[in-house]
Amino acid sequence: MNIALLLGLDPPRRVRAHTEALAEALARAGCEVTVWSLGGRPDDGPARAPEPGVRLRPVPFPDEPGEDAAARTRRAVAELGMAVAAADERYDVVHAQDCTSADAVPGCVRTVHHAAAASDACGEAEPAACHERAFLRPRALFCSSAAGAAQIRARWGREAVVLPGGVDTARFAAAADPGNAAGRNRWRARLGRYVLAVGGVEPRKGTLDLVEAMATVRLTRPDLALVLAGEALSDHRWYRSVVESRAQELEVYPLVLGHVPDEEFAPLVAGAQALAVPSTEERFGSAVLEGLAAGVPVVARDLPAVRAVAGHVTALAGNPAGFAAGLLAAGAPDEERIAAGRALAAGLGWDAVAEAHLRCYRAVAAAALRDPVGA
Repeated sequence: MNIALLLGLDPPRRVRAHTEALAEALARAGCEVTVWSLGGRPDDGPARAPEPGVRLRPVPFPDEPGEDAAARTRRAVAELGMAVAAADERYDVVHAQDCTSADAVPGCVRTVHHAAAASDACGEAEPAACHERAFLRPRALFCSSAAGAAQIRARWGREAVVLPGGVDTARFAAAADPGNAAGRNRWRARLGRYVLAVGGVEPRKGTLDLVEAMATVRLTRPDLALVLAGEALSDHRWYRSVVESRAQELEVYPLVLGHVPDEEFAPLVAGAQALAVPSTEERFGSAVLEGLAAGVPVVARDLPAVRAVAGHVTALAGNPAGFAAGLLAAGAPDEERIAAGRALAAGLGWDAVAEAHLRCYRAVAAAALRDPVGA
């Protein structure tokens, strides 16, 4: 099949990583794959050079001084849509990965990575309208969990196909291999023994609950540090202020690393004493599976998506006390659970995910005439 994947305006790093990994897995399955990405800066497009078989089509999108959010969104939709249409290339399926790309190309399918209401995503009228159109216009919607599909059904009245995301199981398993101790040891030399959480300091990541939990953990395990890796999707200065104030009161002092390069991230996960995933919203639980693939005990928020995918190999918690208990128990890992977690993650590698996407692509292509892109 000939497939186009689209990245629009300011996609989160995890969405970019998802798109890159899916593109490469589709290419390994024998597809012709083109990744269109909007942006004129190095960090706007794919984070690294793709494997053979994936063609990149960046669309310049320089900043315009004084441009407000509404105008920027309209320009993004127009620029990406015109670029794809002007290329006059025919694809069996055009697969958008975010709101602006879904709004830019008629007849596409779309993966919904975050099914937040428009008012949660943006406050400007035009970005909100773009958000709504991106749920209503695509030929088909995909999401990564039954919980996400239920939210889409309730909010937009559409049925979404559940297609789990994937994990680069080989990369995380390799980082945990005894022969690759150097990467883990570099992090341990810098951080000591640590509990890791992935994502910026924001309400959706449940950072405050984790700080509260670590205060209890450190009464028994004062050697354990709390490390936060990743970046917030939005500006939550008020929440950071609350978290920082509470951390000071509890003397927890989390170390915020921010963005960690891909080549260092898997060793960071594999070097942790435990991975905490206190997110209040999860569509699939990629971080959970990354920890499982690396053989690290995982303590996650008891959410439907996490329970459905990995509940039997993950310690589930609903509040700070539950997280504290799970993190303390991780000091004596259950080896059978660790082995089962590795096996589960291995079965959700990107090649299997690509095959599931291809089945959906074929159904979509068979249900409609092949249209010129942008028609």
